[in-house]
Amino acid sequence: MKSRILLVEDEIHLQHAIKLNLELEGLFVNISATGTDAIKTFREQKFDLVILDIMLPEMDGLMVCENIRMYDSNIPILFLSAKNTATDRINGLKKGADDYLTKPFELEELILRVNILLERNKQIKNTSENKIPKIFTFGNNWINFESHEAKGLTGTFELTKKELMLMRLLIENRNQVVSREHILKVVWDYTVIPNTRTIDNFILALRKYFEEDPKFPVYIQSARGIGYKFVTAETRENESSE
Repeated sequence: MKSRILLVEDEIHLQHAIKLNLELEGLFVNISATGTDAIKTFREQKFDLVILDIMLPEMDGLMVCENIRMYDSNIPILFLSAKNTATDRINGLKKGADDYLTKPFELEELILRVNILLERNKQIKNTSENKIPKIFTFGNNWINFESHEAKGLTGTFELTKKELMLMRLLIENRNQVVSREHILKVVWDYTVIPNTRTIDNFILALRKYFEEDPKFPVYIQSARGIGYKFVTAETRENESSE
């Protein structure tokens, strides 16, 4: 079955070029030229990826992204924009995008990023279905991987998409060290935030959510110079009995 893409772009020549090249890759492409039409189309149909321009008539892409995230917290969103400063990219990612490509761009690069996002989303769906229950419990904490809801030290709250992806990756590989490089590849795909300090900041935030003492974590542990691992209660019990 063809992957379905919603392309939200008001420049006619760019619409046609992107649509043609994605269809040559075997993908189905539906076009919206305004922000309001994009939201209407997204609600009425099912898509596997959204390619979203920021400068749009009627409603800008940032608002469209926020609206889409209210309905679907998991679908990959790729921003296209002539705004190319670090602040612009960070703002787009904060709104819920998975990737950010500045104009002008090579169509080959766009296709590469689209395929990576589609493949990563398929892997996430497969691994979450096969390895992790909908609600994963550890200690007095739990995470709902469908709704993004979680329960931690201060009660229930909502994890961001990146936080959820990072926790999913660690839990899928529980009791094994996951390298920084692998975390960057799976969660950030190297192209968005190459600074590995970002991983440390996310880990710190997750520990504050779930660890009684973040300085001495029980679940989300460090492997100095390598990466991080999620440790289950069963592993700790076995280690203490040896």
